[in-house]
Amino acid sequence: MGSANSTRHSAVDKKYIQMTQSPLRRLITVMAIPAVIANVVSMIYNLTDTFFVGQLGTSASGAVGIVMPIMVAIQAVGLLFGMGSGNKLSIELGRKNMERSRQLVAVGFYLGLGVGIILGALGFIFRAPLIHAFGATPTIQPLAVEYATPLLFGAPFFCSTFSLNAQLRFEGYSTRSMIGIVTGSILNIGLEPLFIFVFRMGIFGAGLATAICQFISWLILLIMHQRRGVTIRFANFKPRAVFGEIVNGGIPSLIRNGMLSVAVGAVNIAANPYGDAAIAAMTIVQRVITLFNTIQIGFGQGYQPVCGYNFGAGKFERVRKGYWFVVQASVTLLIFASAGMIIWAAPIVGIFRNDPEVIRLGKQAMFWSCITFPFSGFVVPSNMMQQTIGHTVISSIVGLGRQGIFLVPSLLIFPRFLGFLGVMISQPVADICTFIMTVPLQIYVMKQLGPNSTIHMKRSLVTRLFGRKSKGSRQDHDQH
Repeated sequence: MGSANSTRHSAVDKKYIQMTQSPLRRLITVMAIPAVIANVVSMIYNLTDTFFVGQLGTSASGAVGIVMPIMVAIQAVGLLFGMGSGNKLSIELGRKNMERSRQLVAVGFYLGLGVGIILGALGFIFRAPLIHAFGATPTIQPLAVEYATPLLFGAPFFCSTFSLNAQLRFEGYSTRSMIGIVTGSILNIGLEPLFIFVFRMGIFGAGLATAICQFISWLILLIMHQRRGVTIRFANFKPRAVFGEIVNGGIPSLIRNGMLSVAVGAVNIAANPYGDAAIAAMTIVQRVITLFNTIQIGFGQGYQPVCGYNFGAGKFERVRKGYWFVVQASVTLLIFASAGMIIWAAPIVGIFRNDPEVIRLGKQAMFWSCITFPFSGFVVPSNMMQQTIGHTVISSIVGLGRQGIFLVPSLLIFPRFLGFLGVMISQPVADICTFIMTVPLQIYVMKQLGPNSTIHMKRSLVTRLFGRKSKGSRQDHDQH
């Protein structure tokens, strides 16, 4: 027993040294690659899900989009406990406070599992009215109910998977986190066509395959956590000790993902008057856009544990320099991705649904969604940094901005005057407004990291992202 504890403490010390002393760019990249792979594979599953279900008809494609807000809401709760405990966990590990770390892990995991059970039960009972509320047409509603039923049975594992995944990443074990997520997603890609077409279970089979694979991912992540991470023990389940910190740290994730659920539902409702083809087109475009968004999110997830460890250790210069590296990488990625999606919009949409009307509407929606997409390369890393270092109010405002403060009102206003064009332009309007709102808030956050931290925020963002590097920047690559 003593030998096992000694080995575990040695691993914790090595991780601390790695996170606080390794060269920054290399460290963030190493942390980010597994997160990016996990996110991309999960998103590829979502795209193949859209593809396979799309073979059942346009209404079936729309059903996937209608159910999405329900699952995003459950995900949001899982991230509340996962990101809330994970943010604080990395800071406590940076301070070498193991007792608090164990309490954070236990409370985050068990709350995610317990609340997932409650949400799954409530969702199952009220699934029909929920699906109707999220904009289902009469032809889509019965298919959406079929698809959602098995997913809601798997809700406890789906919810607590996000808790386990976030905790492992914030401990610095992003590769182990990746293994759990990727395994479930790959199995899902194989099982889904088997259940849909071979077993002739239709859209219910798609939901059942996903629920089974969610449980497999959960089980793998739990085993990984117990073998390498801060061990989960029910004896450490002491909500009174850390509940406030977890909720405080996780509220931005809850708001961000909860509003995503509301926003997806609002898009479906706004597209409803234009028929199944409009809902299917918006669903496909959102899935494709999300593929590239998950890549930049994965890169930001590689930065978050580095940010937390170094913030906890008082190494604020590394926090700041790591942030700018992630912003540069994210904006560059999204510029190229947006250009590609605009150029090849029609064939991309056609892969998922070979319906001329869906392709026509999807091409237009892709253009409008992509023209402002690169702005999120600044907004998303800023939001992640704000949340990780404890600026809960600011992080919540920024997280609420894109999907709530700006998108939902746009969807209520523009379609009244512009029809379906109003649905499509609501997203770029929200992107621009969120960017404008985020800049001064991030300037304030950077000021808290030292007197020299805002100098880069006062320069033109374009110059900072693509201009010449200073001598200090060149030295940073070698020294940090």
